[in-house]
This record gives sequence, C-alpha cells and structure tokens, in this order.
Amino acid sequence: MKLAPRMIQSMEILQLPILALQERIDQELEDNVLLVAGTESSEASDTERDLELERAREEVTSTDVEQKELVVDNEHDNEADFERLLEMSEEWPDDNVTSAVKPSSNRIAEALERKHDELANVVAPPQTLLEYLLDQFHFFNADREIREFGDYVIHNLDQDGQLQSSLADIVQAYIQSYGRSINYEDAQRTLLLIQKLDPPGVGARNLKECLLLQINDLTPMKDVLTLLIYSHLEDLSQNRLPIIQSKTGYPIETIKMAMDELRRLNPHPGRGFNAERVQKVTPDFFVELDENGKYVIRLEDEYIPSLRISKRYREMFRNGTDRETKEWIKKKIDSAKWLIESIEQRYSTLKRVAKAIVDYQTEFLNKGPEHIVPLKMQQIADVVGVHVTTVSRAVDDKWIQTPRGLFPLKRFFGGGTKTVDGEDIAWGIIRLKLKDIIDNEDKNHPLSDDALVEAMAKQGYNLARRTVTKYRKKLNIPSSRQRRRY
Repeated sequence: MKLAPRMIQSMEILQLPILALQERIDQELEDNVLLVAGTESSEASDTERDLELERAREEVTSTDVEQKELVVDNEHDNEADFERLLEMSEEWPDDNVTSAVKPSSNRIAEALERKHDELANVVAPPQTLLEYLLDQFHFFNADREIREFGDYVIHNLDQDGQLQSSLADIVQAYIQSYGRSINYEDAQRTLLLIQKLDPPGVGARNLKECLLLQINDLTPMKDVLTLLIYSHLEDLSQNRLPIIQSKTGYPIETIKMAMDELRRLNPHPGRGFNAERVQKVTPDFFVELDENGKYVIRLEDEYIPSLRISKRYREMFRNGTDRETKEWIKKKIDSAKWLIESIEQRYSTLKRVAKAIVDYQTEFLNKGPEHIVPLKMQQIADVVGVHVTTVSRAVDDKWIQTPRGLFPLKRFFGGGTKTVDGEDIAWGIIRLKLKDIIDNEDKNHPLSDDALVEAMAKQGYNLARRTVTKYRKKLNIPSSRQRRRY
C-alpha cells in the first residue's frame, strides 16, 4: 500500500509532542513565505507599515535620495539592497555616514555590554571525567614516556572510570597505534599513578580492585573490609553470611557492620561525571474537574501559533500574475493548507483519544494507581473509530497532567488477568500487591517465590510461580535468601 504525502504528513504531525510540533511549525514558517502566524490584523498593520515606507521613499528629494534609502532599507533585508549598501559603504568615507546608519560609540558600547552579559550568563558545560583526570595527571612530575602513556590510558577508560581491557592489551594497542615503546614495568607505574587520582577507584581493572582502591587508613574496619572484598565478595552479594562466618571466624554482627561500610563505597566512581540533565516535560494534555464533577480534557496550545495563508499572496493569486509565479504560489498554498489541516486533525484526534482514555481510567484518577483497569489500545481505537496504529502514534511521547500528577499517556495502558471471581485486574495492581506483601514479610524468614504465590492466592490473585518471579525481578526485589536478615 502506498501512502499519499498528505497522509504521511498527517501521521508525522500527530506523533509529534507539543515542543517538537512548535519546532516543526517554526521551520515551516521559515521555509514557506505564504504561511503566516498571527491574525489578519497583524498582517494588515505590516501592510500599512510597508505603504508608509513606500510613501517615504517618494517624498525624499533628489539630493538626499541615497541617504534616505539607507534608512528605509534597514526595514528590508533583501540581497540586492544589501549588496548596494556594501558598495556605498566602500565609496563613502566614515565621516560622511549619517547617524541613522552609523551607530554611535555609546550604542556600540551598550551592545557589547549586553553581549558580554549574555555570554557571562550562559551555563558552562560540566567538566567531563576525562578532563578532570587529565588535569590531575599533568601535575605529576613524571617522564615524558609515562605522561604520554598515561594520557592514552585515561582516554581509554570507560564511563565508570575502569580499564576496558587488560593492561597488557592496552600496552600492545598503544605501541601499534603510536609506534612508541614502553616497557611493562613503566606501564604498571603509570597505572599506579592514575589509580591515585580522584575520584577514588578510577583506573581499576575489575570491581574488586575498584573497591580496594577506595579503602585507606581512615576507613572504619579496614582489615575486615579488605578481607571480605578480597575473598568473599561473591558470598556477600548472595547474603551467605554464615559461610563467611565459618571461613573467617568473624561474628555475624561484625560482618554486618562491615557490609554497612561496604555500601559506602562506589562501584562506579566515574558515573558522577556522566549524569544527564533531566529534561523538562511539557504536558500535551490537562485533565481538570468541571463544576459538575466530571473530567474534561484541555490540550496545551500555548506554544502553538495560529496559522493562516498570507492575504497578500492570496490576492496575488486571484488577481493574476505570470503562469510560473502562479504555479509557485499554488504549490506553496497547498503545502500551507496541508500543514494547517494536519494540525487541526491532530488536535481533534488527540482530544478524542485522551477523552476515551480518561473515561476508561476514571477510577485511577479518583482513587489512585491501585485502581487502574486493564486497557488495550485496540479498545480506544474502537471507541474513537480509528486504526490502532493511529492511537499508538497519538499517545507516543505524550504527557498528561492530572489531579494525581504528571504521567506519560502510555501509563494508562496495560494488560491484566482475571481473579478467582472472574474480575479483570491490571498487571500494575498485581505488582503493587506483590510489593506490599514483600514489604510486610518477616525479614528473618522471608517468603520464597512459592510462598508468594500462596500469599497472592489468598488475596484472590491466582498466578503462576514464573509470573511472580518475573514481576519480583522487574521490581528489582532480590530473592528470599538475599532478603534475609541475620
């Protein structure tokens, strides 16, 4: 099946979130001169202003025509006039240029000061891990060979600050890439220097070395912690404290205290430099209660300008012009109409889709997330009377502001199962119930997955063991052995 360009454009416009649509409109306004943002009155005022400028041109005397044209031409930035101004600026000395053309020194100083203030208020990009480590490494009084190899090693650390391969492989790659020689002993000396840099733990070859590099003389329980990391890291991750007790002779309480200190260490020392800025989310919809207590949908259109086709170009098209120009105007008019109609269609479709979703999830808005009902996109498509792919595009990357908070529109969709009474229940509720049971279990005797299946069945949710295990892992809840407290 082939899609017409108009259909493709409509689908693209429908899928865009509010800020992306604003950027698309700005681009179209720049590309299509027939497309105008605003009302007819704003264009009329522009026309009157152009007529006044035209009358000003006719009133100038022959002796000062060129100077007057300089002032008028500041209002029109076309290529021919700009080239003429450049030629006139070369022919005229600076002392003959009028004050209307040549800005005063005070004005230049003010403009420079504003520009300086703008640059001073620009947020500087955060320092990267690479820059931070290189700044420190260059303070070492090391030989040239070690400095060059150290720069190479630092450039090849991963985002956690750890080596991406063994030191021997890095030495070999360095020699092949740069044709420089360095013996393995100097390479080890270089790595030891890098491992002294801040943040502690950078330059490690594995997790164990990363944690050991962060232990110093001031670290509480230094000896116990060093032994646990060096020999029992796997047992610690599996919460096998009795095994550690039997092998080390340390009491359980001592091991638990050492584990608390271990949690203070950072297994990813370089990630603090790679934190991405949280992008501001602009809602596409607002859900509000009206005076009758019913939810109503309002689309966010603050950033979307009112679009129309230029009146002047419509008159040019109707009053006649040469055939080539008329065809060009017609093509631009069609393009503008397609965009305007696509935005109108987007507005109508989004509002109907959002209204259908809110109608289905009224209990969610009234009572909270534990009352969400199973909902599929096909159900919304049937209500709205569109294809399911249209619903998918309509909810993609869209956000809705509700009395219960800001949610992605996809949050309201999800499958479910049936209770023993035949009632449909959403998977989101299953996860909430499962988490509630685990939060309230006896941590000295945590529930196994089989026991969780029985506990869920007592509350009316008959689930398979693999289902319980899957959702427990999705919630990042460890196994019963790892949850046990000694």
